[in-house]
Amino acid sequence: MLSSLTLRRRFSDLSEQEVLALAISSEEDDARIYRSYAERLRDSYGATAMVFDGMAAEEDDHRRRLIDLHRQRFGEVIPLLRREHVAGFYARRPVWLVENLSLDTIRAEAEAMEKQAEAFYLRAAAGTTDAGTRKLLGDLAAAEAGHTAKAASLSADHIDPESEDQENRAAKRQFILTWVQPGLAGLMDGSVSTLAPIFATAFATQDTWTTFLVGSAASVGAGISMGFTEAAHDDGVLSGRGSPWKRGVASGVMTTLGGMGHALPYLIPDFWTATSVAIVVVFVELWAIAWIQNRFMETPFLRAALQVVLGGALVFAAGVLIGGG
Repeated sequence: MLSSLTLRRRFSDLSEQEVLALAISSEEDDARIYRSYAERLRDSYGATAMVFDGMAAEEDDHRRRLIDLHRQRFGEVIPLLRREHVAGFYARRPVWLVENLSLDTIRAEAEAMEKQAEAFYLRAAAGTTDAGTRKLLGDLAAAEAGHTAKAASLSADHIDPESEDQENRAAKRQFILTWVQPGLAGLMDGSVSTLAPIFATAFATQDTWTTFLVGSAASVGAGISMGFTEAAHDDGVLSGRGSPWKRGVASGVMTTLGGMGHALPYLIPDFWTATSVAIVVVFVELWAIAWIQNRFMETPFLRAALQVVLGGALVFAAGVLIGGG
């Protein structure tokens, strides 16, 4: 690691030819990234994919202009110089991570790419006293600023209000399928299924520490089980539900949180105080579930509340009866 850092060149030590070579390789990389974005989005977000196709073509045009400039000033041989060779140069997210990025994240990433490049060239131009280098860096900064304006222009050409609305609805649907649905299932399972063992233990032993241990074990165990089940039973390719590990994390974490919510009050030493707090927490959890169903799943609130509260009440009663018996 240290050796790779010491081999990096400082930007201030680069010649004008090397700065030009760095700009050429950066344009090549950005065009490749934009094409990867376009391919990732083409099936679901066709209009936005066309925008990234246009931005990749713009990067290609800038690369050709830079190569022509290099040929005029320095000849045919372009030095091999890339971002990772220069200390402090802005980095790009690895292309393979695009598979795990949402539509909004990809759009924001593209905007950040252009702003990073523009800001870097402006800072570099301000730090040099060589007129030729200063002009070159200023031209590069202007080119990057032009990319941002071109992106807005391409968006206006390809994304009309109807297309944008359709893409936003598709992105919302994907968010619900990947995060909300498995997370909600986990929260319901964690909140409701752990009621019986936690309150049965509480009323059977009236020992808050034992109840906390049983509740923690039930919550964590249920979270691991739900997480692995969600991730393993559907890879998301045919169903379109998104990355299995994302769904597994959402389901597992929310299951654990749902159970731990009414296990944690039993850290309070007094049994009846802990139980009273746990009952209040259960009430809040069940109403939160009903709100999420209404907000994201468009389930009528009263129906969602009736289903969740009634189910939770039955499981709670079963736990109390079993533990109290």
